[in-house]
Parts: sequence; structure tokens; C-alpha cells
Amino acid sequence: MKAYIFPGQGSQFSGMGKELYETSSLAKAMFEQSNIIIGFRISDIMFSGTDEELRQTNVTQPAIFIHSVIQARVMGDDFKPDMVAGHSLGEFSALVANRTLSFEDGLKLVIERANAMQKACELTPGTMAAVLALEDEKVEMICKQTPGIVVAANYNCPGQLVISGEVEAVKAACEKLTAAGARRALLLPVGCLPQSIDGAST
Repeated sequence: MKAYIFPGQGSQFSGMGKELYETSSLAKAMFEQSNIIIGFRISDIMFSGTDEELRQTNVTQPAIFIHSVIQARVMGDDFKPDMVAGHSLGEFSALVANRTLSFEDGLKLVIERANAMQKACELTPGTMAAVLALEDEKVEMICKQTPGIVVAANYNCPGQLVISGEVEAVKAACEKLTAAGARRALLLPVGCLPQSIDGAST
């Protein structure tokens, strides 16, 4: 059985998709189509933008979606999964990759989602952190004991959990989690997030 799992916000990097653009006419056409749909040259930011530019939610989410879908399309006949899935934002990539949604409709939905989340996080900034090698119950307890808003948001797999909430509360929780024995409690490069997010990795 072959499955493809598409990533969510936080997996962006400068240079993403550049090689695809330069080596595939299909990829180039899809990048240019994306630039038109989104209303600015997001491909330029993807290929050579700064980390700060790529962390902006209204850039990050469509950038990851575009890169994921184009990568799948460029694979052509080699892309024959038995199933697809995605982490939060990646669910949209998965739906387009398996032809449930068109590329254009999927991108428009992602743009609306990203813009809404950008507005929300500008009102009340939040962030996320990955916690490794600590029991879920201990993470949940420490979050409850930390002043401010910080909650367990994503149970990725045994031994890996993501927390989210107010920036300072998440930072404080990370310190407590590390002291409690977590192998790592690492802030994720997700830009600002609405602090109320509590069920998705974005």
C-alpha cells in the first residue's frame, strides 16, 4: 500500500519549488497560474523570500499548498497512491492531488483560509511548539498550570504533541516541559497564529 501525506504550515523554506519551476514546463505553468489567482508573484517569495516573508500566514499556507500539489502533478503517472492525507492545511493539498478538488478551487479556498487566519492572528497573536518524548497527560497538565492561554492542539503520534496559544504562554510552557523531561519543546516557524486554534496544525 502506498500513501502520501501532505504537510501543513511550518514546512516552508526559501527556495521551495524553484527547481520544479526551472525544470518542468507543467510546474512553471502552474506557478504562473498561481501568481494570477493570488494576485501577486508568490513564486518569487517562495524561490528567494526571507524567512520572515515566508512565515506570514497569508503567504505560507498558499505557498505550501502550491508546492505540494505541483510536486504531485509533476510526478505524473508515478503518483498513484492508494490513499492521501494531510496535516491540516495539507488536507487541501491531498484533496487536489487526488483530483477531488480542482487546483484553482483548492488554491482559492486556501487563500481565503490563510487571509482569515492572518487577520485573526493580527488581532491576537499566537504560536505553536512541538513537544517530543513526554507523556500526553503531563503535557496537558503543564499547559493547564501555565498562566495565559496554551493548550494541546495536535496529537501527531506517540511521543510527539503540538501545543498552541498565546506567544508568551507557549514559551513559558516550553520551559516547563523541558524541565519536566521533554527531549525537546521547540517553537515552530509558523508566523503568527490565532491563539484560539486548538485542533489543527494549520
